[in-house]
Amino acid sequence: MASETTEWTVRRVLDWTIGYLKEHGSESPRLEAEVLLAHACGWPRIKLYTHFEDALSPDVRSRMRELVKRRGAREPVAYLVGYREFFSLKFEVGPGVFIPRPETETLVLESLEALKTCGHQNPRVLDLCTGSGAVGVSIAVNSRSASVICIDQNDAPAAFAAKNAENHSVAERVTVLQGDLFEPLAADATFHVIACNPPYVTTPEIERLDADVKSYEPHAALDGGPDGLDVLRRIMQEASSRLVPGGAILFELSPEQGEPAQQILREAGFTDVSAVKDLFGVVRVIKGRRSA
Repeated sequence: MASETTEWTVRRVLDWTIGYLKEHGSESPRLEAEVLLAHACGWPRIKLYTHFEDALSPDVRSRMRELVKRRGAREPVAYLVGYREFFSLKFEVGPGVFIPRPETETLVLESLEALKTCGHQNPRVLDLCTGSGAVGVSIAVNSRSASVICIDQNDAPAAFAAKNAENHSVAERVTVLQGDLFEPLAADATFHVIACNPPYVTTPEIERLDADVKSYEPHAALDGGPDGLDVLRRIMQEASSRLVPGGAILFELSPEQGEPAQQILREAGFTDVSAVKDLFGVVRVIKGRRSA
């Protein structure tokens, strides 16, 4: 951002930042510029539009320089500002925590539909590989009678999931556990719905991911093994015994994994196995039911 003698208004800082981010590979430079500047100012983003000609203080410009520099090095915007919007809710995130994606909202929508048809007034939900808690907390917020257990194997995601449950006033119905898949659960714990966004990127694909994903987000939340289905296979070894009769299981996966994933569910004895397309029109969720 040029000289200190230039009056740097909101408009000029946005214009400069948009150009800089374009040069550094951003696919949505205007959105990112607005999010970063609003964060530097401590404002809601909408306030930028009514203060375009306001001059920014040296402190704000200094904070913005640092944010833009880090984003230019491909650090994710969500880590820079400390949150990501998901399912119309704000989820705190940070290094070591997988950043929620909009396509995962399909998993939440389908899980909520499964709860409506489960036939239980106080259904129990299990969110495996919870990360920030985006799936489990969103379900709890939108299904007021459901109790949810969220599990992640690492301490950073578990801590963020617990904080996000508190932030959205569902901590009394959301329990966060740390451990490997079903391991932290009581031996007799069963659920009406199991939802999971597991690691499903194939190991060879990891090196081809965008720099802001490959270099910053936790590989443990991404790497699903040679075909991306290793974690799904592990889950299916125990999933049936963790569901009530007629209970539903739902996974997010990549479109290319739809057919083999459905076959894995069928081989595990699940019925009503099907694929669901996301908002972009591609297969994103695989679901099935334990036989009644």
